[in-house]
Amino acid sequence: MSSPTSPQNPAPENSPYQNSVPPAEPDPRRWKALVFICIAQLMVVLDGTVVQIALPDAKVDLGISTANQQWVITAYALAFGGLLLFGGRIADLWGRRRALMVGLVGFAAASALGGAAVNEAMLFGARALQGAFGALLAPAALSLLTVMFTSPKERARAFGIFGAIAGGGAAIGLLLGGLLTQVFDWRWTMYINVVFAAIALFGAIVEIKEPARAHDHAPGLDILGVILGGTGLALVVYGFSRAAEEGWGDTGTIICLVAAVVLLVAFVAWQARSPHPLLPLRVVADRARGGAYLSVGLATIAMFGSFLFLTLYMQVVHHYSPLSAGVAFLPMVFGMLLGSTQIAARLITRVPPRFLIVPGALLASCGMLLLSQISADSTRYWSVVFPALLVLGMGMGTVFMTSINLATYGVEPRDAGVASAMVNTSQQVGGAIGTALLNTIAATAAASYVTGHLSVHGPADMATVQAQALVHGQSTGFYVAAAILASVAVVAGVLINVRRPIGEAHGPAAEVVLDGATGV
Repeated sequence: MSSPTSPQNPAPENSPYQNSVPPAEPDPRRWKALVFICIAQLMVVLDGTVVQIALPDAKVDLGISTANQQWVITAYALAFGGLLLFGGRIADLWGRRRALMVGLVGFAAASALGGAAVNEAMLFGARALQGAFGALLAPAALSLLTVMFTSPKERARAFGIFGAIAGGGAAIGLLLGGLLTQVFDWRWTMYINVVFAAIALFGAIVEIKEPARAHDHAPGLDILGVILGGTGLALVVYGFSRAAEEGWGDTGTIICLVAAVVLLVAFVAWQARSPHPLLPLRVVADRARGGAYLSVGLATIAMFGSFLFLTLYMQVVHHYSPLSAGVAFLPMVFGMLLGSTQIAARLITRVPPRFLIVPGALLASCGMLLLSQISADSTRYWSVVFPALLVLGMGMGTVFMTSINLATYGVEPRDAGVASAMVNTSQQVGGAIGTALLNTIAATAAASYVTGHLSVHGPADMATVQAQALVHGQSTGFYVAAAILASVAVVAGVLINVRRPIGEAHGPAAEVVLDGATGV
């Protein structure tokens, strides 16, 4: 049997296995470090949803107008989405541990500023600062995981835990946001980040030790790439966020999305020529890795839709309190843990990645289809919502853990930060698209339902018709989300061409079998 990188059987260029080398002696403190890395990641993921629950109270307290309330969410999303690639490259240049610590301190300071806000401008500014430091923090955390865990079995366990947090953290944010808002007040949804950051920072100082890096040369920073890529991604996020508020025909929405396409095309063209690219195209050119990024993005589109619809269903249609609505999402968190740590983590070193992503996406799609059976007459929580969330979580946990692992597997150490940033970018863009797209589809279906039923029931039943219309729109949205998750299975089946389990290619006698190239 010949070596997979022998002259007779060279490894495919940009293959995920191309840079697989026998790992160095692992850091004995790596499992303790994992705890603090996951706390840092949880803080970032929580922030996407914990503030949504607190928004109504913050709006009243600070006198935020209805027209401006979206900026509590949008200010964070723009800074986070626009600066992720820059943050990932900074982590590669500075060092991931240093980037993590700077991100933690900055995120905590911005959170404290937001909690102490006395007007809407102060809160919006704090949210933008949170997003900026989160864009440094998130890729640093994931890239540390990538370089610290190189043994396939240990990597599977570590990424199983991380994947559960990446997927289930948003649901936990709904629970935590409801608890803090109901027991204390909305400001604690900001202040709680200071506690998380302090714990994670202590761990970064005491337990996290970044593996030694090669310092052959210090590449320059691609400033033009930062401007083109950051502005393009920010416009994508803002364009879709605006579409959710103003509609797809809005002039501002169209201008933003067209400008985003132009800037991102220019960004890709420049990356092919830049001597020190912000996003080396070798990171995304690999077919399997590109399929993993696309799988993460599409799955996030569907997941954010489910959060949006179920939150409205529970709180608006059936009058759940914020805390009760958060508790209702716990089956999804439990399902995420099962899918990522008990299914994907145990099988990822035994079967090819697509053998996990494809069935995981189909299982999640079945959960979405079950959610489409919600009713305005009764909650159907135990018969519909509970089992649907459990199944959805198991499928999503399997997809997220496997995709994130594959997306960062085999990447050159010098690119670990930016490869990790691409995972977060896929999630951020997917969340913006999912909220806008599925909300528009649901609103259109609800409006059609009202038009068609008012003539039958008459104005006297207007409240009933509106509740039924809202649920009808949400059911339609769940059907579309199920179709999107089914498309994840197709994408994974077609693009993710790795035919061996992740990690099996380690060692000189390992086999590498990829579509179009075989080393045996």
